[in-house]
Amino acid sequence: QGQLGGIVKMLETGRNCDEVITQIAAVGKAIDTAAFTLISASLKECIQEGGSDAEAVSAQLQRLFLILA
Repeated sequence: QGQLGGIVKMLETGRNCDEVITQIAAVGKAIDTAAFTLISASLKECIQEGGSDAEAVSAQLQRLFLILA
């Protein structure tokens, strides 16, 4: 079940709203971190296949992450 299952149980048992919101925020942060880690690895691989140098790859990644933000 993990964190999301824990949040559902918190809601079902009537836990304090502050506690539930804190857990929801933690889940959101974990998802964001995982997503950006996966995306950065994939994007870097795609960009490097194009034969770009390291500086160009870095600039391209920064531009793409700003689009995602």
